[in-house]
Amino acid sequence: MIRDLHIAKREEDIGYYAGYVGSAFMFGRALTSVLWGMIADRYGRKPVIMFGTISVVIFNTLFGFSTNFWMAVSTRFLLGSLCGILGPMRAYASEVCRKEYQALGMSIISTSWGIGLVIGPALGGFLAQPAQKYPNIFSTDSLFGRFPYLLPCLLISIFSVGVIAVCCLLPETLHSHVGNGEECNDSVALGAAAFESNSPRKSLLKNWPLISSIIVYCVFQLHDMAYAEIFSLWAVSPRKNGGLSFSTADVGEVLAFSGLGLLLFQLFIYPLVERNFGPVMVSRIGAVLTIPLLSSYPFLAMLKGLALMLLINCASILKNVLAVSITTGLFLLQNRSVTQQQRGAANGISMSAMSLFKAIGPAAGGSLFSWAQKRQDAFFFPGDQMIFFLLNMIEVIGLLLTFKPFLALPDDNIS
Repeated sequence: MIRDLHIAKREEDIGYYAGYVGSAFMFGRALTSVLWGMIADRYGRKPVIMFGTISVVIFNTLFGFSTNFWMAVSTRFLLGSLCGILGPMRAYASEVCRKEYQALGMSIISTSWGIGLVIGPALGGFLAQPAQKYPNIFSTDSLFGRFPYLLPCLLISIFSVGVIAVCCLLPETLHSHVGNGEECNDSVALGAAAFESNSPRKSLLKNWPLISSIIVYCVFQLHDMAYAEIFSLWAVSPRKNGGLSFSTADVGEVLAFSGLGLLLFQLFIYPLVERNFGPVMVSRIGAVLTIPLLSSYPFLAMLKGLALMLLINCASILKNVLAVSITTGLFLLQNRSVTQQQRGAANGISMSAMSLFKAIGPAAGGSLFSWAQKRQDAFFFPGDQMIFFLLNMIEVIGLLLTFKPFLALPDDNIS
């Protein structure tokens, strides 16, 4: 898309501009996530979820109509600012499940995010530029010929309309009762107190089990967003630059298989693993296994044909499974660190901090990728080897932070 918007003067600069489009969404979300958490604590999870999904319908469609770089950046920023659903959904999942099923509930949330992270680019790979890929169906003079990136955006928006209908059936989890002839809300009163006085706000920010788990979560999310940005750019880059010379359809196929593998693992295996090892140990194991896996990526570019497709699919599935396992464990720690009355605000703080790191991730990843492409003959980690080395350094930092005294575990009596 960046190439077709003609903002990059050289092919090596495409990653630089693509990173800013990817970061715009996260930057917008970083600015508003705490506000959406406060609204969710005061008025309920359901209204925030529905409003955010409506925002997807509007601004995701407008993104598909983008005719220049700044329109693409603006629509992604507005979508990030107005779509505050992830924090309330995390609070919702922890409230709708009993404690013994919270791992499954959080697993479904993180799996949904992880699958979206791979299926979204897969849809883009298969459906972008339909007039070129499917000329028998779409002509160059049609709407999708004039706006070659509208089709995948439009399909996601149509899917979101169905999600809005389903949201109408969701029960509200912010507990209400009727007293003295008027409807009262326990969480509203307690939530309002948490935000309208200074001492409860300080109490939330002084909750070290919450804050430490958020910081660790942010480090891993920085890694994951940089990886997501770099993987697609690396896969489509030419072999002379250390890439795989994949088409967008090839990338879409790899990501689609990753989404399927991720779904099966998170729904059927992760809850059992978490029950036996605990969320912290699962996160540590995931981080340790990620390091040698990423170290192997530059060597995969030496393969061709069936061997390459088989190994890159296996590597991509394993990488996404490990990443979402780490995320799910930290989700659980965050929601177990606070009471229900503060859960929306806590998730808002988490989303704001995480979104800031995620905004840095694509921009930094795209810029570093462009820089690495220009140093193919360097002595120390030439070309893409440097990119995966830096990704591993971030993973090592995240792993070290999962140990005491930095990461504190929540009390068991918090509910």
